[in-house]
Amino acid sequence: MSVRILALVGSLRAGSTNRQLAEAAVKHAPEGAEVVLFEGLGDIPFYNEDIDVEGSLPAAAVALREAANSADALLLFSPEYNGTIPAVLKNAIDWLSRPYGAGALSDKPVAVVGTAYGQFGGVWAQDEARKSVGIAGAKVVDVKLAIPGSLVRFAETHPSDDAEVAAQLAEVIGLVHAEATSAAA
Repeated sequence: MSVRILALVGSLRAGSTNRQLAEAAVKHAPEGAEVVLFEGLGDIPFYNEDIDVEGSLPAAAVALREAANSADALLLFSPEYNGTIPAVLKNAIDWLSRPYGAGALSDKPVAVVGTAYGQFGGVWAQDEARKSVGIAGAKVVDVKLAIPGSLVRFAETHPSDDAEVAAQLAEVIGLVHAEATSAAA
């Protein structure tokens, strides 16, 4: 079964190592898995029930929900900002969690990975993101990939050219693929 995995990157910076990690996931997705990088998280307004109204939804939020609804699974790339999840990624989760009980995350496999400058690779932020998507109704995939020392490790090498990272990403995507295939059966 071919599985479409939507990648959301929690950093908006053009040179973001998490964006580079997502690009590596696109490049190294194993056979049967297609990783699609979502563009536009920075255009989505902060979640507010007053603007989450049928017929007048912000176009950026509609695009996010449509992309997530058409995906079989999601892969979130989270840096760590002040020990927690970046606001842009949390905002995306909030939009995807609605309508309550029937949002685009409901029963959908979601994995969280990432890289950060610190020695733990952003594990706190990734744990917070897993908690948030789980509460939002997603099926959290039991896999972790936190790459420390991002600014040094990827200073001269793109993550897609790092053999260890490529293998780890392929393993993560393989597990997400298996969860999505199992959920569809």
